[in-house]
Amino acid sequence: MDASPLHVVVFPWLAFGHLLPALELAGRLASRGLRVSFVSTPRNIARLRRPCPSVEFVELPLPRVDGLPDGAEATTDVPDHMSSALWKAAFLDAAAAAGNKVDWLILDGMLSWAAASAADRKVPCVLMMPYTATAELLAVRSCVEFEPESVPLLSNIFGKPVVPIGLLPPPQVDGDGDGDGDTALMSSWLDRQPPKSVVYVALGSEAPLTAEQRRELALGLELSGAPFLWALRKPHGGDDDGGLLPPGFEERTRGRGMVKTGWVPQLKILAHAAVGAFLTHCGHSSVIEGLRFGHPLVMLPLFLDQFTNASYLEGARGVGVQVARDGEHGSAFDRDGVAAAVRAAVVDEESKKALAANAGKMGEVVADTECHERCIDAFIQQLRSYTTTRTGY
Repeated sequence: MDASPLHVVVFPWLAFGHLLPALELAGRLASRGLRVSFVSTPRNIARLRRPCPSVEFVELPLPRVDGLPDGAEATTDVPDHMSSALWKAAFLDAAAAAGNKVDWLILDGMLSWAAASAADRKVPCVLMMPYTATAELLAVRSCVEFEPESVPLLSNIFGKPVVPIGLLPPPQVDGDGDGDGDTALMSSWLDRQPPKSVVYVALGSEAPLTAEQRRELALGLELSGAPFLWALRKPHGGDDDGGLLPPGFEERTRGRGMVKTGWVPQLKILAHAAVGAFLTHCGHSSVIEGLRFGHPLVMLPLFLDQFTNASYLEGARGVGVQVARDGEHGSAFDRDGVAAAVRAAVVDEESKKALAANAGKMGEVVADTECHERCIDAFIQQLRSYTTTRTGY
C-alpha cells in the first residue's frame, strides 16, 4: 500500500476575500498530514500571512493576454470592465506546477472552467461551489448547523456528494496595522463612541459602487443619524478622494462618521465594542466575519450569490435587514432605504434587539471550532475514500 500522504492542490480565485478562506482550508488540511500546495500569483502569495509552515506555496505569474495590464496579478489590479481578462489568463497548469503527483485539485467556484482542464489531466477535482458537472465532489463553505437544509438539497439537485467543509472563520483578530497612524485614529474614534452604536460599512473589492450608489449610500448614512465607520473603495485609477462623496457630507457628519479610503483592519474594527452592526455586500467571508462577533447585518448585495446570501440571512435566519431596492431588476436603492435599514439595526430598540439575538446565536455557530474541525475530518475522509477507490489501493 502506498504510504505517501494525499497531495492536494488548493487553487483560489485572484481576489483577497477568496484567498484567505482558501488559505485557512489549506492550513487545516496540512495540519492533518496531507501534502498541500497553495497556488496563486507571486504578489498574492507575498500578501498572505502564513500560519501553517507545512503548506507549500507555488507562485505562478499570469501569462500575457490581450486586455490584461502589465503586472496585473489580482482583481484589484484591473479596471472593472477589464476583469474578464483575468479569466483568460488564469493558469491551466496549476496541478503540474505543484508537483509530480496530485491526488486532488480544490478549485474556487469562480474557476469552475478549470474542472474540465483537470479532468483532461485525470486529476480529480473538488469545486467549492457547484457550477460544473466535471467535478467529482462539491464542497461548500458551510456546515449543517449554519444551513441545515442546504447540504441534502444540493446533493439531490446535482446528483453527487456535497461535503460541508466548515465556515473557515479566520483564527484570530488580525492585529496588522496596529502601529499605523490611520488605524490608531480609527481606534481612538471608536473608543469615543457608545457601545453597540456604530455601523461599520464595507462592501468588498469586487464590485465598486457607481457614483450614484455612493451618493445614495452616503446620504442614507447621514439621514440615519447613526454613527458610522465607512471603508470606502476608490474607483480603479483614482489617485485622490476628490468627488467620492457628496458636497458637504464630511462636514455635516463630522464627529459622527468617519470615512477611510485606504486599507482597513476589518476584523479589528468588527471586534470593537462600539460596533453594533455591519453594512455589508454579503460576500461569504464578510458575512462570517460579521456574525463571528454577533453583529446584525445591514445587507446591500451587489452581484452573484450575494443576493441569495442576503435573502437567506434575512428570511430564514433573521440576522439582518436588506436595503430596499426598486428599479429594473430591483437594482436601484436610495438614501431612504439605506437609512431605514440602518435604523432597524442600531437605532430602533425592538428591531435591533431581535436582530442582535439571532446574530448572536449564529455567532455561536461560527465560533464552534469543534464543529468546523469535524467538517474538515469528514472532508479528508471523502478525499481518501475516493482516491482509494480510483487507484485500487
